[in-house]
Amino acid sequence: MKSDYYVYAMVSIADGRIYVGISSNIKVRLKYHNSGNVFSTKGYRPWKLFYQEFVGNRIDARKREKYLKSGYGKEFLKSIIANL
Repeated sequence: MKSDYYVYAMVSIADGRIYVGISSNIKVRLKYHNSGNVFSTKGYRPWKLFYQEFVGNRIDARKREKYLKSGYGKEFLKSIIANL
């Protein structure tokens, strides 16, 4: 079965750090992050979703995720947070 994928970004309410990931169900994934079930994010809870983008397939989602984790991508995400 083929799934549609999204790239998402969330910000830590605790310290302002940004986390970027991919998922086929962002709502469930955000709950998973905030429940402490993800090792890399559990110490920075709670998280707030501030960006999501439909990408399509997993390969393209992974490419977009890598871009958003780059310097230029992080600056793009920071500009979104600054305008909230």
